[in-house]
Amino acid sequence: MLEKLVINGGKPLNGRVRVSSAKNAVLPIIAATMLASTPSRLVEVPHLEDVHTICEVISALGVKVTKDEANQEIRFDASEITATEAPYELVRRMRASFLVMGPLLARRREARISLPGGCAIGSRPIDLHLKAFEALGATIEMGDGYVLASAPEGLKGNQIYLDFPSVGATENVIMAASMAEGKTIIENAAEEPEIVDLVTYLNSMGADIRGAGTNVIRIQGVKELKGATHTVIPDRIEAGTYLIAAAMAGGDVYVENALSEHLKPVVAKLKEAGVTVQEDVDGIRVISDGNVKAVDIKTLPYPGFPTDMQAQFMAFTTIAKGTSTVMETVFENRFMHVDELKKMGAQIRIEERRAIVDGVPKLKGTEVRATDLRAGAALVCAGLAAEGVTKVTQLSHIDRGYDNLVGKLKGLGADIVRVDE
Repeated sequence: MLEKLVINGGKPLNGRVRVSSAKNAVLPIIAATMLASTPSRLVEVPHLEDVHTICEVISALGVKVTKDEANQEIRFDASEITATEAPYELVRRMRASFLVMGPLLARRREARISLPGGCAIGSRPIDLHLKAFEALGATIEMGDGYVLASAPEGLKGNQIYLDFPSVGATENVIMAASMAEGKTIIENAAEEPEIVDLVTYLNSMGADIRGAGTNVIRIQGVKELKGATHTVIPDRIEAGTYLIAAAMAGGDVYVENALSEHLKPVVAKLKEAGVTVQEDVDGIRVISDGNVKAVDIKTLPYPGFPTDMQAQFMAFTTIAKGTSTVMETVFENRFMHVDELKKMGAQIRIEERRAIVDGVPKLKGTEVRATDLRAGAALVCAGLAAEGVTKVTQLSHIDRGYDNLVGKLKGLGADIVRVDE
């Protein structure tokens, strides 16, 4: 049995769609619940495969996880962390599982984790995490496919410079340092909104962290953190995906709960391409007739153009008048969607980390496969704008990061169904 999305394209999108909480914010925050000696509650948690996986990981470590699906709430009781080894079969499903290392080191002074899996979009090494843990006084041993970190005397604050502003490494170090002895300064820290959200949650638990959202973060370690209630920020990548879908298919769509300050580069590029974008405090409205012009993008760490929007934006440029270039600087293997877009008639050629896209008047529906999470989203956007029927396979990737994608698109008038074939 193979599940597919079947999209009958060429229909404009109209109406309102609400963005769920951010996948890339909720995962580290769920890992951070392990730091609290009393229960925590997360509100408006999206129904995502990755959320399910990280909950399984921390459950295996002794955290009591109670889900209230109807109200999209999850309660976490981490008063007793009973294990320090994250199970291989869970970690290999998702890279973000590695985020439990910081909390485990802080709470139990030891962590053993198998090397992570997740999307196949490049090396994404964990050496930045490990170097930082060593700077905090942990001893690192690499075994047969796993990492063992231990700090029997507890972690000690230190000055840490990250060679690259890695989001995961920044988050892992913040969590570890929040309960380390003394002061930690992280330089060249990642500045993403998801990091600000993690720090907001940690500070509400009693942590003392300043500078989130800048490239220097200062952390004064505390002895204990208590549970808190937190609502996770909206998902800027989900919001951006709906903006692209509307810009490609044409129509008039209001994306509720989208924070425009988190999406400045995407909004700027859509406007440059001739799309009407209106921003207000409650969301972003896109009005498009599908006639758009070529633009160039280059992915960069935040506040630059997000690598997680590159695939969707490349799909957009395939129907833009003229020649666009898409430069990927963050991950080296993030052009796997190119061959799938070409099956739909896109004119794209690759030169190392640059894709050159010659716009075509229309894409043609065909069968394509989601090679990773954002590639899947890009193919859905392409299918909505294409002539004829597009079938997207390998939906497990899309399920990792989009809550109720089919239902939300149907609400905008898209002709899309999920079928078993």
